[in-house]
Amino acid sequence: MHNKRKQISGAKSLIRSLEGFLEIFIMSILYYFTWRRGYEFNDFPAYFGNGKYVLAGVYFLLLLVLFFAFDGFKFGYLRRFDALLSQWISLIIANFITYWQLCLIANKIVSAVPMLMLAVVNAAVALVCVVFYTWLYHQIYVPKNMAMILGNDDAVTLKFKMETRPDKYHVGKLIPIEDGFESICQQIVNYDAVIINDVPAQIRNDILKFCYRNHIRTYVTPKLTDIIVRGATSITLFDTPLLLVKGNGLTPSQQLVKRIMDLVICVPVAIIALPFMLLAALAIKLEDGGPVFFKQTRATLGNNTFEILKFRSMVVDADKIGNQAGATSNDPRITKVGRIIRATRIDELPQLLNIIRGDMSIVGPRPERVEHMEKYGAEISEFDFRTKVKGGLTGFAQIYGKYNTSPYDKLRLDLMYIENYSFVLDIKLILMTIRIMLSKDSTEGFDKVEEANRMKEEVLHQMHEEREKEEAVPGAGK
Repeated sequence: MHNKRKQISGAKSLIRSLEGFLEIFIMSILYYFTWRRGYEFNDFPAYFGNGKYVLAGVYFLLLLVLFFAFDGFKFGYLRRFDALLSQWISLIIANFITYWQLCLIANKIVSAVPMLMLAVVNAAVALVCVVFYTWLYHQIYVPKNMAMILGNDDAVTLKFKMETRPDKYHVGKLIPIEDGFESICQQIVNYDAVIINDVPAQIRNDILKFCYRNHIRTYVTPKLTDIIVRGATSITLFDTPLLLVKGNGLTPSQQLVKRIMDLVICVPVAIIALPFMLLAALAIKLEDGGPVFFKQTRATLGNNTFEILKFRSMVVDADKIGNQAGATSNDPRITKVGRIIRATRIDELPQLLNIIRGDMSIVGPRPERVEHMEKYGAEISEFDFRTKVKGGLTGFAQIYGKYNTSPYDKLRLDLMYIENYSFVLDIKLILMTIRIMLSKDSTEGFDKVEEANRMKEEVLHQMHEEREKEEAVPGAGK
């Protein structure tokens, strides 16, 4: 049975690869005809021979790299709008680069109209492909019937996250670790996949080996040590393989490259954004006469502190009244101007000054308030691992998490960034932030936390009741 599932999974990967290649091949053909029909022969005499295939090939490769970088090929995995948004952003970047490539080849500024028309047509192709391929995914690949093994009660929150994608996941069984290894193994063989969720290391390893031996698809929530080891360097001492964990954050050369990138990007962006920042500052001042900036002490590299800057979007002294945890979607403390600058993310623009000044970086763990560092540090002793690098405007937790992502999950996401840092990863996260800013999926506010906690308690209560009934019947659950 599991061998059959393995073959289906392999076929799925092949089909999805062919879908992606077919899509960008169509787009490359459209570029080829746009170039042939839209531009003069005299501008590109050397490229009307075999060179025309080189141009089309370069465009194909550029789209391929960008689509992979932005997860544009993840039909069915991403929501339809997110996959489409990823492809549209990729197309904008690809056509922008290609236009200036043509200008360099022609040694003059050529008309942008053909490339703009191509962008519109390819955007329509992307729309059709994403809609069709996502529909095809849902028709062929039914949601996986999964069993989730829980190491503790808090782990059940992952079930709710997965149920936001009923087209892809279905958690049909919750199995507490108290059932024991043998009982767990007897139960999970009847499911398409298993999720090992915050399970103690020893029994987790035993369950994982059982699943591996029996070809059971397995998802594992990583421990902090797992993430640290993933970033380790592989070496061999005589005939013994070793993993070297340095634990120093970024090297001096990486810090230098990161600092140069921050300045090269932020200085021009700050100049471009200056008119919008001045208008926002004026609007804030005119509304209630209060201070333009909201300042708050945050922790960064080495647990050092700095004052983060934002445009004030709430009434003066808002932290002394109302919800102390954070703003809800209909928080009465938010001003009229505040609602606009929050919705458009203009309130974050002053942090460009923090980055230029060197307080923080473009990409990195989001700097936490000092009191939150102390609070979370008391609960999670490793929470200060996040301060091995500078805090950032955007990062793993901002792209892959939500506003109400737990501190432990934020730490795991940020450690994944720290242990896998590269210049290319920074560029990818910066570009993916554009998609996140245009998507509503990551803006789930604090007003959803209470509802999630209520659902969690209901599911746990039901699970424990079922377990008590099974224990009351001799031989049940064995």
